[in-house]
Amino acid sequence: MLTLERAKELNDAQVTEHHLVIHAKNVMYAMGAMADHFREDREHWMAVGYLHDYDYEKFPDEHLKHTEKELLGEGVESADVRAILSHGYGICTDIKPETNMEKSLFTVDELTGIIQACARMRPLGITDLEKKSFMKKFKDRKFAAKCDRDLILRGCEMLGMDVAEVAEICIEGMKPHAAEIELAGTGGKTTAL
Repeated sequence: MLTLERAKELNDAQVTEHHLVIHAKNVMYAMGAMADHFREDREHWMAVGYLHDYDYEKFPDEHLKHTEKELLGEGVESADVRAILSHGYGICTDIKPETNMEKSLFTVDELTGIIQACARMRPLGITDLEKKSFMKKFKDRKFAAKCDRDLILRGCEMLGMDVAEVAEICIEGMKPHAAEIELAGTGGKTTAL
């Protein structure tokens, strides 16, 4: 089973761009919260979340085409590699998410982008972000427009959950790590994206 230490070792050797490292951490903490929700192994889900964009920095136009062989070669179990590949379902892979871990990763990858954008607009960042405020921004398709809301909704449907419920789980999972993921706010000054 993939450990968080091993996932960090592998990912950090490939991913150096600051925004991609922050994204990996956002997804990692959201996946930890989703694991808690499903009563699964928190560290394992966090490890898969942290490693999910393993090849993106080097191969952005061939995302997930340089993941399977490489990670299997590094000793990552096939089930974990499959989970990582499934987050590109319908975009750059045809591997449909089937387990709760796969469905969660598929969903939170995009969802954390909107959470991050929403938190950056607030003086206290994510620390006081509530589901209601998030949902207002989620419904405004001009806000964080690059985040694919239809994909998020499709993922929530796969999970049999409402987007507000998944968002709340992820937000609460990310809050304790606000400083590390640079979402602790500006101390009273608002910032525009």
